Amino acid sequence: MAEKKSNLVDFEKKLDDAKSVLEKLMNPDLTLDQSVKSYKEGMKTLQDAQKILEEATLEFEKIQAEGS
Repeated sequence: MAEKKSNLVDFEKKLDDAKSVLEKLMNPDLTLDQSVKSYKEGMKTLQDAQKILEEATLEFEKIQAEGS
């Protein structure tokens, strides 16, 4: 159960981090180099969040199959 809560917290943190990166990218004073770096950071964060979501989906499907 603790792992599930940890994954939820991790997922929510990843989404918050991605929002922060998006806000950073919207700054017109950001240099091209900073923009590229932030974009890469944001994409990595979103990939990590997607992985957590996929793992949760697989777990949900497994539970659903066991109940059938």
